[in-house]
Amino acid sequence: MTKSSTITSTAYRSLEGKVALVTGASRGIGSSIARNLASKGATLILNYTSTSSTQICNDLASELTEKFGGKHIVVQADMGSQEGPNHLIETAASKLPNLQLDIIVNNAGIISDGKIEDFKIEDFEECYSVNVRGPLLLMKAALPYLPNDRSGRIINVSSVSATAGIEGQSVYGGSKAALDAMTRSWARELSARATVNSINPGPGMTDMWEKSSAGLSGDLRALMSLVPLGKVREGIDDKRISKENMGLRPAYVEEIAGIVGMLVSVESGWCTGQVICANGGMRMSV
Repeated sequence: MTKSSTITSTAYRSLEGKVALVTGASRGIGSSIARNLASKGATLILNYTSTSSTQICNDLASELTEKFGGKHIVVQADMGSQEGPNHLIETAASKLPNLQLDIIVNNAGIISDGKIEDFKIEDFEECYSVNVRGPLLLMKAALPYLPNDRSGRIINVSSVSATAGIEGQSVYGGSKAALDAMTRSWARELSARATVNSINPGPGMTDMWEKSSAGLSGDLRALMSLVPLGKVREGIDDKRISKENMGLRPAYVEEIAGIVGMLVSVESGWCTGQVICANGGMRMSV
């Protein structure tokens, strides 16, 4: 075995021995992040909210074990409730003795669309409970289990909506802007224990996307036209995507997960407090 092949082999299992917690892991971006981290050797704590996702998440855990080895655990906990984050951490600690949370991905979130005239206080409270309070309470509960040598990696899944000024997303965009603000604060507070960064996806090809026959809305189609990496590649990308969206495409969830995989690596140890592009260049353009 040559030196170069040894390096490649080690890099493939670069997260061996690490424990990674992913909230909202049952589908979409969350499940893709879980697959990415498991492929690198991490042990996954897979969180989901609704009972309807129980089998999906259990199947994902089995898939990860079959493909990548290891024993991955599943924990149902509502990140929008006051008790959910603490329950998630306590359950994980009971199932994994001597728990150290090397990686935390705050991915669970909900979207709230609506213009000012349609604003409802309950929509605001639900969105901020999941997207803002949930990650904060989770981090509070996780503090005793974080590394003490700055090797920890915390990734918050934000959105281009935090800064792009998308019409009808004052509540959702505001919640993600708050998450970005917390990212910067945590980067300072936790500097001796972990790096803390956000990623800001734009439209992604999630299950919700694929169930939609309309494709991109008018507003998002206009924004996607400015994305350097959003042009469909002939013979590579799904022809249906091109037909529905005038030659444009959203991100594949694996592309977004790959950015998380990069940020949790040992090589990313000098990067903290940042919002990292995960949108094909959309935020650069608008």
